[in-house]
Amino acid sequence: MKIFKCLFIAFLFPASAAFSQYNLVIVGGNPGGIMCAISAAKLGKTSVILERTGHIGGLPANGLGATDIATRGATTGLFTDFTGRIKKYYIKKYGENAEQVRMCSDGYHFEPSVAEMIFEQMLAEYSDKIKVYKMRQFDAEEKNVSTQNNKITKIKVINRLTKQTEEYQGDVFIDGTYEGDLAAAAKVPFRIGREGKDEFAEEGAGRTYKYWDGPVAEGTTYQADNAVQAYNYRLCLTDNAANRFVVTKPIKYDRDEFKSLVDDVWDGRHTGVEMLNVSREMMATNRKNMAKGDTTGIPGDKWGIAKITNRVFLPNHKTDANNQHLALISTDLPEENWPWPTSGWDWRDQFAERLKSYTLGLIYFAQNDPELPANFRKASGKWGLAKDEYKDNENFPRQVYVREGRRMEGTYFFTAQDAIGVTPGSRPPLHANSITASHYALDSHAVRKRESGKIHLDGFISYLSDVYTVPFGVMVPKELDNLLFPVPVSGSHIGFSTLRMEPCWMALGQAAGIAASLAIDSKLKLKNLDLNKLQDILVDQKATLIYYKDSAPDDHDFKMVQYIGLRGYLPGWEAQLSGKMDIETVKLWKALSGIQLNNDIKQNRGQVLTQIYQVLNKRSASAGF
Repeated sequence: MKIFKCLFIAFLFPASAAFSQYNLVIVGGNPGGIMCAISAAKLGKTSVILERTGHIGGLPANGLGATDIATRGATTGLFTDFTGRIKKYYIKKYGENAEQVRMCSDGYHFEPSVAEMIFEQMLAEYSDKIKVYKMRQFDAEEKNVSTQNNKITKIKVINRLTKQTEEYQGDVFIDGTYEGDLAAAAKVPFRIGREGKDEFAEEGAGRTYKYWDGPVAEGTTYQADNAVQAYNYRLCLTDNAANRFVVTKPIKYDRDEFKSLVDDVWDGRHTGVEMLNVSREMMATNRKNMAKGDTTGIPGDKWGIAKITNRVFLPNHKTDANNQHLALISTDLPEENWPWPTSGWDWRDQFAERLKSYTLGLIYFAQNDPELPANFRKASGKWGLAKDEYKDNENFPRQVYVREGRRMEGTYFFTAQDAIGVTPGSRPPLHANSITASHYALDSHAVRKRESGKIHLDGFISYLSDVYTVPFGVMVPKELDNLLFPVPVSGSHIGFSTLRMEPCWMALGQAAGIAASLAIDSKLKLKNLDLNKLQDILVDQKATLIYYKDSAPDDHDFKMVQYIGLRGYLPGWEAQLSGKMDIETVKLWKALSGIQLNNDIKQNRGQVLTQIYQVLNKRSASAGF
């Protein structure tokens, strides 16, 4: 009861009930903001998190239960602390050999309520340093940010419960919002929309129509525009009848919005590369067979609820049901979200309701419309909303999946080239000032609705990337001295499309908390920080700054590998510390270090690198880790 009472008091009362001044003022209780507060608390700094809704956790607590990361181990630190706690929760509750433990996939797959609970527990461990105030709305208006001598001094928010204005003062301010609201109100320049291919030579840039896993198609111009990739809700669906809430017809149901799905189902039409070899005759045959009670026979086609949602299975017979990338109509609602990044909360709330109605309407249509095959409706009808999730919101996610809002302009601008190997199979360009490694495809959802004659939706693309390093400058403004934006980071639309995943945002938030702490202690501007010290603390907090397949944060030589790797000694994907030395490697490391190495190649690579590491550290007390 004591914990509940403390949380309730923090929920209701303004900042004056706790601290009058904070080291960090964090706008947004998303994972990036949460990890920022925790990493700062580890260094003794106080933070306040101002969250607009009644719940913290952002998208992982709102349906994004299938963690988006292409290479596990590329991003670690507080992110792997989070996934580790998820796994321990399922083991403790259900037993080590339980199905729930297997389905949690080492903590990378989880139920929304479990994610929120774990975030709350992580914050509670630093309750003496971190205060969380929910139902605090920051409006992206200049009047809500006070600055002096190129620093933010305080911000104003609305307490949505009391309708009163509250002021928060701090040493460093953090924009942890998906939209970039705080940074924009502080007059940081930003971008919205898509760059053209001519600007940064990025594949998929600008107007693009592309078969999924296939070639670019007619209509592609690669021209820039102001289009914003689509948003949706990440639904927590279940086929467990005992825990299933049946979707009913929404009040504002409009069948015309969904009727194009009818022909798509009967024809077996989808957006995958397989459609290149699908003829009209094959579609006609598909219709005849389905009329007899068969399911689809078109290669690559999906059936039932999978036709409109892409599901990843979670513990307890639940799924993370995302937009179906093979569909021409799914849970994304392109075009209508374009105003979101720069709109106020009144408009955003209206869109959120519109999107909810649309999403429920789509599911209802797939389960009930008489023009769809009966067996398709039956297969779709097995699924409903999980009754034990979002109990205060009709079992529906509380937060729109804002994939991309404003992209602030920082001291470094991240593009696709930063995430693609310099040569096939090699690393992307190495950032010596890396604050995390990460990995996901260059991935954008559609920006326009279905267009007649087009093989896919405009802008729905995915291109392979390689594990990359993220430089500190993506979250550092060029002008303001005490603001960081670890979520609405600096980059092109395509560059941002790989950074926009929660593991990366958590890692950037962790780095932001440490950077803020160092700036406070050193009285330096954020852009003038000793990045060696920042990296040193990050590695101590088990963050991975450069990824190697054969090196992990718990290894005794991990810090050395990180230090040496960021300085170009290990350009491959494996450190191979136990491997034999050779003359060519000796020559390379001599040139890089300026150290007179023995030509004796009897030592292994790890032994020689350790010698280099020790010498480099002795040369300068500020050399870092």
